[in-house]
Amino acid sequence: MAATRTSRRASARTREPASEGMAKRLAPRRDVPVVELRGVSKVYDGGSVGLEQAWMRIARGEFVFLVGPTGCGKSTTLKLLLKEMEPSEGEVLISGSDVSRIPRRKVPYLRRNIGVVFQDYKLLPNRTIYANVAYSLEVIGEGRASIRRKVPEILRLVGLSTKLHSYPDELSGGEQQRVSIARAFVNHPPLLLADEPTGNLDPETSIGIMQLIYRINRAGTTVIVATHDRDMVDKMRRRVIELQDGRVIRDQLSGLYRPDESTREFGIRLRGESPGAGLEGRPS
Repeated sequence: MAATRTSRRASARTREPASEGMAKRLAPRRDVPVVELRGVSKVYDGGSVGLEQAWMRIARGEFVFLVGPTGCGKSTTLKLLLKEMEPSEGEVLISGSDVSRIPRRKVPYLRRNIGVVFQDYKLLPNRTIYANVAYSLEVIGEGRASIRRKVPEILRLVGLSTKLHSYPDELSGGEQQRVSIARAFVNHPPLLLADEPTGNLDPETSIGIMQLIYRINRAGTTVIVATHDRDMVDKMRRRVIELQDGRVIRDQLSGLYRPDESTREFGIRLRGESPGAGLEGRPS
């Protein structure tokens, strides 16, 4: 009987889907940085330098800004984390796993653990909002029952529960970006990358988007935001990693905020209002 149980356990391990194995290996551990670059350089064909000897460690649950001028290396960093390209030198690690060692066939499993938000939304124009978000679950093999449960839940979180059957061109820019965030976060990845998420939005809408990303971060997701918006970065008072000509020239922590700051208080501070404004009787 014991031999039979042992055989069954061994058989179960053999049948474990590759996606589950990869997810377990990339699950964030408290003692291992979610993101780590060790002396990473990237030289493109033609000789232009994307990164030069870049070092950084980003811990579980951090909210970090990547800042710097166009061509400084922000997009290169995000592409390396997604394994859209390989480093010329050094190591890129996600939760302790060297991305360069992940076989090409397993790259989709890596990316299931990383949510991505783009400046230009990248929504499918001929699909409803519900279908756009559901698609990100369909491609990873999520079951229909799970999709029917998860999609309405995430659209409620981003404030679009009444827009399920709308199409992207029927939404404002801010609403389209909320759909993009819903799509990126519907699978609750441990890491969220946002590339200029407020670049096409007005200041008030930008604050709403950053509140939403902050709420996701408070739920435990590590967030990296690449942005040119220095005013927003200064107001948010989070860790800033500044790049210039592919080099890390500043890595600065900021403790000028309350760790338990509610999403509503966070938005009020970004708007420059008094701390007590509009909080009476409202939940955090």
